[in-house]
Amino acid sequence: MAKKETLNTLGDTDLLERLSDAKEELFNLRFQLVTGQLENYARVGRVKKEVARMLTELRAREIDAAEAIVAGGEEVAD
Repeated sequence: MAKKETLNTLGDTDLLERLSDAKEELFNLRFQLVTGQLENYARVGRVKKEVARMLTELRAREIDAAEAIVAGGEEVAD
């Protein structure tokens, strides 16, 4: 579902919304796993990886924003 290429093109709000949906799905899958209702065990791993990809993209955006602020401050100081 969520590949790195498509995550790069999403806006922050859309990415956060997808992250929320994926976390909710992961919660439901874990609940089904514990109660013995889960049919597709591989889905848990895929959703966990999707969540990790989204968190990685959000962190990369945070780092880029922080570097832009620092770079902007250095240009003003020079």
